[in-house]
Amino acid sequence: MTDHEDKIRKAFETKDWNEIKVSDSWQIFKVISEFVEGFEKMSKIGPCVSMFGSARTKPDNKYYKLAVEIAYKLTQEGYGIITGGGPGIMEAANKGAKAGGGKSVGLNIVLPFEQSSNPFIDRDKIINFDYFFVRKVMFMKYAQGFVVLPGGFGTLDEMFEALTLIQTLKIGKFPIVLVGKEYWSGMLDWIKNTLIMEGNVSPDDLYLFTVVDTSDEAVKQIVDFYSKYLLKPNF
Repeated sequence: MTDHEDKIRKAFETKDWNEIKVSDSWQIFKVISEFVEGFEKMSKIGPCVSMFGSARTKPDNKYYKLAVEIAYKLTQEGYGIITGGGPGIMEAANKGAKAGGGKSVGLNIVLPFEQSSNPFIDRDKIINFDYFFVRKVMFMKYAQGFVVLPGGFGTLDEMFEALTLIQTLKIGKFPIVLVGKEYWSGMLDWIKNTLIMEGNVSPDDLYLFTVVDTSDEAVKQIVDFYSKYLLKPNF
């Protein structure tokens, strides 16, 4: 074994990837290690709902308070809560899960500006990721539904990826609930008046998600869906 290979072996064992300059071919082992850790931890958690929204939302914002309510009520229905682990809406959802005595999971992403995990995540359910694409697999594979509150590019990315995978039958259908009719109205108008009119999506694709305003409506969408279908992994 060469010195470089030995360094890579040690880096893989310790996950200290700063010790080496990882080539494209060796980087796959870092990706695999994130998948392995994620699968091992997430497979033991049980039925969960992934909740998304802006990291910039403050505690006095109505959507922060609404996220707390939704997460709390979902835990009373037997669901754990998965978030991106950061502040804002993610913190609110973990806070609601903790208050409800449910499982509170945080899939934190390592960023240059150092997003730190919020204090409402169960200590044994924090997983740190370097790769967004690995993290998104965890959100979808281990969630029985998505609740999407107002957010930015990251929130839209996660929502549209789920819609694309369901639309293309790559995963089974599960409930996607958008919270805040006023916030999402512009996007809905664009989908109806531009995407559908241009023939780029089907009118039936509007049924892949539901838009609601209240916490009770959001929870009802999840509960009603699984009153008809058995809980199962998404892929």
